[in-house]
Formats: sequence, C-alpha cells, structure tokens
Amino acid sequence: MRIKDTLNLGKTKFPMRGNLPNREGEWQKAWEENKLYEQRLKLNEGKPRFDLHDGPPFANGNIHMGHSLNKISKDIIVRYKNMSGFYAPFVPGWDTHGLPIEQQLAKQGVDRKTMDRAEYRELCRKYAMEQIDKQRTDFKRLGVMADWDHPYITLQPKFEAEEIRVFGKMFEKGYIYKGLKPVYWSPSSESTLAEAEVEYHDVKSPAIYVAFQVEDGKGILDNDTYMVIWTTTPWTIPVNVGITVNPKFEYSVIKVAGEDRKFVIGTSQLEKVAEDLEWKDYEVVDTFKGTDFDRMTVKHPLYDKTSLVMNDTYVTAEDGTGLVHNATGFGEDDYNVGKKYGLPVYSPMDDQGRYTKDIPDPNLVGVFYDDANKMITKQLEEKKALLKLSFFTHSYPHDWRTKKPVIYRATTQWFASVDAFRDQILAEIEKANFTPSWGKTRLYNMIKDRGDWVISRQRAWGVPLPIFYAEDGTPIVSKETIEHIAQIFEKEGSNAWYTHTAEELLPAGFKSEHSPNGKFKKETDILDVWFDSGSSHQGVLAVRPELHYPADLYLEGSDQYRGWFNSSLITSVAVSGHAPYKSVLSQGFVLDDKGHKMSKSLGNVISPNDVIKQMGAEIIRLWVASADTTSDVAVSKGILQQNAESYRKIRNTLRYMLANTSDFDPKTNRVAYSDLRSIDQYMEVLLNKLVKDCLAAYDRYDFTSVYKMVFKFISNELSAFYLDFAKDVLYIEGEDSLPRRAMQTVIYDALVKLTKIMTPILPHTMEEAWGYLKEDEDYVQLSDMPEVETFDNEAELVENWTEFMKFRDDVLKALEEARNDKLIGKSFEACVDVYPTAETKAVFDKLNTDMRQILIVSKLNILDGEAPADAKDFETAKLVVKRVEGEVCQRCRMTRNDVGADAQLPTLCGRCAEIVEENFPEEVKEGLED
Repeated sequence: MRIKDTLNLGKTKFPMRGNLPNREGEWQKAWEENKLYEQRLKLNEGKPRFDLHDGPPFANGNIHMGHSLNKISKDIIVRYKNMSGFYAPFVPGWDTHGLPIEQQLAKQGVDRKTMDRAEYRELCRKYAMEQIDKQRTDFKRLGVMADWDHPYITLQPKFEAEEIRVFGKMFEKGYIYKGLKPVYWSPSSESTLAEAEVEYHDVKSPAIYVAFQVEDGKGILDNDTYMVIWTTTPWTIPVNVGITVNPKFEYSVIKVAGEDRKFVIGTSQLEKVAEDLEWKDYEVVDTFKGTDFDRMTVKHPLYDKTSLVMNDTYVTAEDGTGLVHNATGFGEDDYNVGKKYGLPVYSPMDDQGRYTKDIPDPNLVGVFYDDANKMITKQLEEKKALLKLSFFTHSYPHDWRTKKPVIYRATTQWFASVDAFRDQILAEIEKANFTPSWGKTRLYNMIKDRGDWVISRQRAWGVPLPIFYAEDGTPIVSKETIEHIAQIFEKEGSNAWYTHTAEELLPAGFKSEHSPNGKFKKETDILDVWFDSGSSHQGVLAVRPELHYPADLYLEGSDQYRGWFNSSLITSVAVSGHAPYKSVLSQGFVLDDKGHKMSKSLGNVISPNDVIKQMGAEIIRLWVASADTTSDVAVSKGILQQNAESYRKIRNTLRYMLANTSDFDPKTNRVAYSDLRSIDQYMEVLLNKLVKDCLAAYDRYDFTSVYKMVFKFISNELSAFYLDFAKDVLYIEGEDSLPRRAMQTVIYDALVKLTKIMTPILPHTMEEAWGYLKEDEDYVQLSDMPEVETFDNEAELVENWTEFMKFRDDVLKALEEARNDKLIGKSFEACVDVYPTAETKAVFDKLNTDMRQILIVSKLNILDGEAPADAKDFETAKLVVKRVEGEVCQRCRMTRNDVGADAQLPTLCGRCAEIVEENFPEEVKEGLED
C-alpha cells in the first residue's frame, strides 16, 4: 500500500465539464417522460395557490433573447413557488391574430383581397399553429416547465367565445360606441393602430410658417392683420378649418419694417419667431388676450373659405407661434376643440393615405399625403401665405410592424370608452403592487391621460366584431345575440362569422323593428388584437379550473404598460370590477453591450438557439439571473462568456463538494450541530443566513441578488475559506474521525441547500448534482426549498468569527509580503509568530479552535510580551513570518520537526503517523511504499 492510498482523496463521477448542449436535452426528455410538471403540482394540491399569468408572445418566427429573458424569468418564479409550498401551475399562451401573419402570407404570394375570407383565414390559422410548434420547441429547450400540451391560444374557439362575451358585457354597460374621430392610422397597413402598436423614430420633416388673413376681426383686428401658425405637416393645410389660441396667453400684433401686413404672434414666442423669420426691425403695435380672438374668422390661405378662431388651453408656448392650425379630421386636440365649437370632422383621405375627391383642389386627388407637402408649400408660396420653409429632424410615430410613418386620421370606428370608468381603473391600480415601484405611477398616468380605445381594425385575420346592422343601419348587439354568437364560436371558431349568413348567426326567429324585412348585415371589421390578449383573464384565468382570477402576477417587458398590462386592466375592470392581477413585474429591453437594439443590419443579433448549441441553455438562464432587469439588459458574446466562466466556477465547486462527501451518509455520519466544532457551526450559521436572504430575494422576484449571494458564498465563504483549509481535514484525518465527519456534515448541508436554491435558475445542473446526493426525492424539483433555522449561539458565534476573519486578513497580508520577499513559497512553508492585541487574544480564547489549520501554515505561535522590531504591525496583531524549520511530511505536506519520529513511518510527521497506524494497522506492519 502506498502512502497516497491512506489519504481520503475525494472521488465523484460528476463530470468536470457539463457538456450542456448535449446533456440538457436528455434531462428534459426524462423530465417529460416522468411527468415532473404534473408530479410537482400533485405534491402541492391543497396548498396556497400562486398564478403567474403568461402574457402571450406573438406566434411568428423562432424565439429571440427577449423571449428568453421573459420565459426564463417566469420559469424561475414558478419553479421557486412550487418548491416553496404553493400550487403554482404555468399555462403558456400565444397571441395569434393580427397583421404580422397577414404580412407573412403576403410574402408567400397570398393575396387576401382575391380570396374567400374564410379560406384566407384558414391559411392564417395554419401558419400560426406552425409558428406555435416552432416556438414551443424553443421554449422547452430553455428548460421552461409548463403545461405545454394544453397552452392557451387566442385563436382557440373557447378563447374566442369568452372574448366575445367580454365585448358583450362592455357593450351592455354602455362602454362601447361607434364614432367618427381621429385615431392612429397606418396607411402602410391600411388600418387603425392602438397606442401600443406605435413606436417612434427620427424623421426629417418640413416646418412652415403660414399667414392667415383676418376676415372678421370683431372690430379688434383689421383685415390687413394676419395670424401666423407653425406646422410640421404642410399636407394638413388644405383641410384647415380653424386656428386655436390659448385664452390665457397674451398675443402681440406686430408691424415689420418693409411689410404692409401686420402679424399676430404669441408674446412669449415673439422673440424666437422674429429671429426665425429674420425680422430685424419690427414693433409691437398692440397686445390682446387669447379670449379677445374667440370666434373671429380668417381666410383659408389656399381656398375661398373661412376658418374659425377658437380658444383652448391645449395650445402651449413650447414650440411654434402660440397659434395652432386646426384640422379636425387629423388631430386629437383639433377634433376635441372643433367638437366644442360645433365644427364638422373633415377628413378627405382614403385608407392608403391619399386625398379623396372631397379635397377642394382637384390636383391633389389621389396624391399620397407625404408627397403633397412639396405641392402645398409651393401653392402657399404663390399665394404669399408662406413666411418660411425649413427642415428639421424630430421623433415621429411609426407603425411598429411596417416601420413606416402613421398619421392621425378621422375614420368611423368602434371605441371602448375609458372615460366612463376611468376612476375605477385608477383605484384598482392603487391596490396592485408594482416592481419596480415606478411602474404604478407610469400605468396610472397612462390611464389618467389616455383617450378612448379604438377597438376596431380593418383587417381579415382576427376575431370579428360581433355586431349586426339592421336595414336602417342601426347596430344590433344584445345579450341574446352575443351569447348565441359565443356558443357558435365555441363550437366552430370565429371563422363561423364568414361561413354563415347573418340570419344563421342570429338567434332563431330574431326580429328587430329596424329591419322590417328581416334582413341584417354583419360587421366586417375585427377586434383590436390587444382586445384578444387583453381578454385572457376571462378566456384563461376565469375558466380553467387549475387557475384562479385575478392572477397573482403579470410579468412582461416595460413596453406592456401601454400594451397588455393596460388592455387587460381596462377589460377586467369593465367586466369584473377589479384588476386582473395583484402584482405587476416589468423588465427592461434586451440590447447589445453598446446599448443598441438587436438588428440584422447591425450584425448584433444573438440567437438563443445558437447559444444553446454552443454553450447550453444553462448559460442563458444564468445570464437572466445575473441581469438587473429593472432597466434595459445587455447581452453579447462576451457577456455570455463571462456567464459561462461563472457557471464553471459553480459547477467545479459543486464537483469538489460532491467528491468530498461521496463516503458520507447523512443518515449515519451526520454530526449534530451541538457537537460541531466552532468553525463548522459558524459555517452552518452563514449557510443559514444565505438561505434566509435568498428566499427573501426570491419572494421579491430579485433573482440577481440570489445569483450574486450564492456566487459570493461559493467563491468567498467556501472556495477561498472553508474548502481551502478543509483539505487538511478531509484528506488527512481518519475517514470516520469527528473533525472530518463534522466538515462533511457542513459541506453536505451546503450541497443540499445550494442545489435547492439554485434549481429555479440552473435546473439541469442542479438535477444532475442531486443524483449524487443521498436524498429521498428522485428529483430536486420534487423537493422543497430549505427552511430557515435558528441557532441559540449564532449572534455570539458570528461576532467572534467576524473578528477572527479580520485577524485572518492580516495574516494573509503578512504571508503575501513574505512571499513577495521570497521568504516563503507556499503558506505551508511559513511559521507565523503572533503578538495579538488584547481584543484579538480574547477572541482566540473564545473560539478555542485550531487556528494553524484554518490559516494553512505549518506552525503558529501565539506569544505574549513585546514583539521584535522586525514584526509587521497590523490592526489585530503584530506578526512575524519566518520560514518554518523541519522536514516536509510526505502525507500532509506540512513542514514539521517530528517527521520520522515513528521509525515504522520515517517520511511521516507524528500526526500523520498516528492517523495511519490507527486506521491502517495491518498495512503498517506490512510496510508502506512512498
């Protein structure tokens, strides 16, 4: 037998390399075959419920890193809750209706305008289902545990039926109405847009100053006076119906040298406007309040018609002249003030953004609005109404799908009135919890300021508006018709709207005084897709028996304050009187490491599937856990590589701990806390604090802190401290000695607790490690989170060991200095003489521990009296580091004076000789080889 064979060198089959790209799929297959999701829920039956309602991603294309951040975050929460005494199912969802799928079919050569509507919608449905299968595979590969066989999908007949019922309830309460008013309109999509479907990009636009001649100045202004407006949309000048001034502002009438006209400008803007128009010499001839101009008229600068001057406080002093040109059909404020003054809504433009024959100038008929800017500017110049043309770059709304500009355009649409129950919505926001906390203010202000919701869309692929029209044009909606349609949709899906006549869709024998001949027509518009997903609280939470309503948590990106958080809140309060969620958690956007959005043109797109093939899903999951999602989240190959390095550190530490507890049976070898050495008790206390802090962080959805605390514990408390000096016990002491079993107790406890704590974040790796532990559960996912314990002496223990760690830091500094001076190499070559302060000496007495072993030196002398002059002076002690005298023990590698004291074991120190003789008596008699 060799001396090496007397050591307890740890062994484990837990591999050093994770081989994650290959192994993860095997584990996932085993989880699915053994129905771990179902097993976990069965264990939790009867426990408190926790519902995280999945905001449905759109079914189009493979997932991206934003999807990964979202779904992994949800998975971490749901896994944690299930391991923490909650019944926490997770039903994934998909949003399937809307323009993107129509666009994808168009790219494939499908022309919806030439097809039967029902056949076209069937193509859309098939495409959506293909995309769902693709994304489901991607999500499962991330290790997300969910009810993947029973997701909710917005095209499912039962979901569509519940959405129709939501519409019916809102209509019944008077929240739904039809009106002509300006809405976001996308000429490129030929449809209205919700606020959540609008994004902003910089564009270069013309800016013009235009003079409107006063026609009726009410005896205050002469006809040689001109009101000056500034606009960035010259194309709206032909549809001008008025000018709005602020009743609270002062306005100046000015005379410019060399001009036979006088001009009206807001007094506060006068200096800036004069500079812009290069008026070097001008004088103010009079001033008036905005109220003085109310109901004056001015001449239209292009046509033989008049425009009304109105008062409203929406006019600001930030830009322009303090006078705003008004086009009731192309602006929300324009519409509102025009309505107040009884002006008609004038919107001579078609769905594609081209002027119709109702425009006064026949040359503009059929011209695209943006192309008309140059024509109109030229006409204004010819009429001497143009005072200046310039260009500037500014942020402008765009269609989030087509990336092309949108306009405000008045069209006849169906609206949901937010104003009718706004106060109730705001009250519900106050009751909910928001993370980050600013989310409450953000959503509150959005609801407080938002206008009515345009819920109709001029598209084919969506849930049809369940409205009939009588012979005289009266809309027909009632409890009876809604429920009848819902029941049909529940059986056949919403395509029934297109495969049945109106009479077939109405209840049998339905009659209306508005249709004496019994003829009815169906609405051709569909519901806004945000109404689809916004109805999921009824289509999913309220009807699936394993879920409950309201949900405990909604978690999505911060853009959903104007999207899903918003639409769901409106519909839920409308039909149920309360919010659909108790808490809202929002996350930032995924950007590259330079703060740019992912873009193929920039070449910075990182595909989750590519990362999985190269590194494994665990690295993406660790990236999610390490990211501060309260703001935008950076990702790059370099960042992922850093996560991979952190993963290796975690894995290798687990491997070392598994190797050194491979001969430890917790049922027979465990050492009771009261019998542990002081240092082991201290580690148990630190481990317990880690558990407490991590559970608290999980409870507040702070994965970043969980990751940081675990990584710090593994790196500092374990690797750099406890496991560092543990070799002198684990390897050297007798296999069944108390010090060794005590350390193994601590290491095993740490393994079990760390594995459980990290399972929500790294389920594949922790499941692999769990297979090497001697625990009752077959899978760590079927175990529970560790409980927080209390120890009677923990306060005193922590206080004393905290003081000792200060002393240890001083010793490490002294050893490093000695190493730099070439006095020693390894710390085992050192002898340290310690002249402690009184306070430090008191700590030594309380700890009663083998400090030499903890400090990993061969000799430690605690001395009284005066320290020599060459002693290094530290806060806790004066220290002298010397090269230790003696020989190196071939077993423990310490330098000792008693090597060879035992003639039978001439290369071993006295301690090792005693251990070997006690544990290997027969082998010693036979003789050991070096």
